[in-house]
Amino acid sequence: MQPYPLLLQPVFKERIWGGTWLRETFGYPLNGEAIGECWAISAHPHGCSRIANGPLSGKTLDEVWHAFPEWFGTKPGTPFPILVKMIDAAQDLSIQVHPDDHWARVLEGEPMGKTECWYVLDAEPGAKIVYGHTARRQEELEAMIREGRWEELLRHVPVEKGDFIYVPAGTVHALCQGVRVLEVQQSSDVTYRLYDYGRLDKNGQPRELHLEKAMQVIRIPSPSLQPNKVLKKGIATSFPSGPHFQVEHWDVSDELSFVSHGPFYTVSILEGEGELRIDEQIFPLQKGDHLLVPGAISFQHFHGSFQAIATFVPDTKH
Repeated sequence: MQPYPLLLQPVFKERIWGGTWLRETFGYPLNGEAIGECWAISAHPHGCSRIANGPLSGKTLDEVWHAFPEWFGTKPGTPFPILVKMIDAAQDLSIQVHPDDHWARVLEGEPMGKTECWYVLDAEPGAKIVYGHTARRQEELEAMIREGRWEELLRHVPVEKGDFIYVPAGTVHALCQGVRVLEVQQSSDVTYRLYDYGRLDKNGQPRELHLEKAMQVIRIPSPSLQPNKVLKKGIATSFPSGPHFQVEHWDVSDELSFVSHGPFYTVSILEGEGELRIDEQIFPLQKGDHLLVPGAISFQHFHGSFQAIATFVPDTKH
């Protein structure tokens, strides 16, 4: 079978802090009133996207990834490296942290940790995030956490639509009420909660905290936030995103052509519509679509008027 661009059917997750923004903005057919996450491009067992077009329609992304390694130039058994989400924070998310690759292996037996980044899709006036902490030593960090000195410990940062924020593993963070983002992350679902505002779950119980593990993985000193730093600006604006993925914002008014490298790249359409042309084939794209293009397809030619987030991953053969 010849490789082709894969249109993906997202998986949606209800969350205690979720809302209706994803349905209202992108027209997704959702019934819930607390949809917090759209797992748009995922091969993770906790929510795996399915192919929505072509001869592989109905297959999971994980099945395709492992069945056709030649499409991606990867060694058999290589785990799918990223997860692309859209998140609606109708209420504050818990204060949390994710382990890096080392701590994910040590504490969870998992192959990768969770470095992530956010592109802010929408932010209500006065919206903010939690990014980092003020502790200078491990002993100080642990004392402030155990004593619940959250206002003293946490750093709050204002955000607005169009901001890009890189969140390396080990960074204390949270999205706050009224912030909606597209998130690109390593393919991990490990989260350690530090504080959850005393909220109760659907069974009337406080949600679990993970203080001991969290205090092991938090980086000291905290990484400093450098929002909106741009590596390259133009039709494709590149953001600094670390070793696990490279993220670009596309603002296409006519066409965009390039030769791709690496195992694959993904495209999430935020506004407008267009198409991807490969040889004689045309693949239409519209707002809310999520596409994965295998690396075996080298030349890319996009047409239309649209804005998108594209994610590229490094070569995984070595």
